[in-house]
Amino acid sequence: MIRAGRQHLVRTLTDIAEQQGIAVQTLLNSGQHLAEGFPAPLNAGRTRLYDGDQVDAHLAGLPVPELPTADDDDDLLDRQEAAALRGEPLSVWDRRKKDPVVSEHLVRVGGVEHWPRHIVRDYTPTPRARTSRGGGGRPTGAGDQVPRDQLPVRVAQLLDQDPALTAADVTDRLGVHRNTAQAALTAVRAERMADVMDQHALTAAQAAAALGYPAGQM
Repeated sequence: MIRAGRQHLVRTLTDIAEQQGIAVQTLLNSGQHLAEGFPAPLNAGRTRLYDGDQVDAHLAGLPVPELPTADDDDDLLDRQEAAALRGEPLSVWDRRKKDPVVSEHLVRVGGVEHWPRHIVRDYTPTPRARTSRGGGGRPTGAGDQVPRDQLPVRVAQLLDQDPALTAADVTDRLGVHRNTAQAALTAVRAERMADVMDQHALTAAQAAAALGYPAGQM
């Protein structure tokens, strides 16, 4: 999370590379950001964010200062942290964040979506009106099924947001059958892993770890 009042200090790996006058790929290849003593990222998403004060101290060979530990209403939480705070699956928060009461408070930091702690904590979903007359059919608010030719692109977008995406999440978000969701998710993951394996000479397990895929979902 980004502690209250520290948004202006946030840096991405691209920012850190530019600070040192090197390409971001050079930084990634060096593993500098993974070395012992390098400041821990502020988040666990695909786009890692870092605190500028901590990065500056580390690069200068100085002790890395501690970040504030007390929760504040204005702390900025990413989607994983928002879901965790509410005790909900990511797929549920991804629906909740579209509510205007929440979306108007969206803050993008380093390209990553965040919301103030108090907005996440205090948000109360508006009850849905019951429109069913007992005749069955789709539940209120259910999305239309995504055409098969568009499914890989849509699954790839969801995977960009959440490397730990499951077939159940895809079914919930896109309204497709569980088997269809699993097949599409497996295919997109396999394609991305193959690219990483070719580019960096990694094993399948190493590629999965680099992409943030949980064990058992490769």
